[in-house]
Amino acid sequence: MIQECSVTLPAPSGMQARKAYFYLPERAGRFPVLYLFDGQTAFRDDRAPYGASLRLGEFLDGAGAELIVAAVECDGKDRLSEYSPFAFRSRFGASTGQGEQFMDWLTGTLKPHIDGRYGTHFDRAHTFIMGSSMGGLMAMYALAEYGHIFSRAVSMSAAVWTDPEKSAAFVKKFAPDAALYFDYGTAEMSALLPNQRPALAAVR
Repeated sequence: MIQECSVTLPAPSGMQARKAYFYLPERAGRFPVLYLFDGQTAFRDDRAPYGASLRLGEFLDGAGAELIVAAVECDGKDRLSEYSPFAFRSRFGASTGQGEQFMDWLTGTLKPHIDGRYGTHFDRAHTFIMGSSMGGLMAMYALAEYGHIFSRAVSMSAAVWTDPEKSAAFVKKFAPDAALYFDYGTAEMSALLPNQRPALAAVR
């Protein structure tokens, strides 16, 4: 079951209302929680910018995986600033590095709301985070700097090219028992910025 609601959060340009999506198991009980960046791509093709979502609800239903997923839409005007913990400039645009502001809202406002409203295992061992591209970078950042809240992270096609040195530093901050799933496609390796391969090598 997928629920939708509106949330208000601090965006790089100020307070902003957005859609949030919550995937809930069919049966009652307490479940782990996965927080997902770019909520517009999570469940519905008609909400995804390129017309194809992850269809995560269908996947979880088919897999019989029982967990809650919380996914909030990104800042459509300044995603680079919201989803980066540091400032940078690139051919894709510039970022003022407001990632900490977003994560403070997610952990300080959204997570307590979900833990209070739904049946969750709210401890660190059952709290995960996931993202791709800039969201993948943020998932690494969350596991490094908010490791007292998250024990697992999924980072797909992480935008480590934004600052290879700072991205590599995240890995060194992971707790000994933390787990990171990290992947990158071979086609996109050569299609993006020239420093992509050394940037990925730096975060091994």
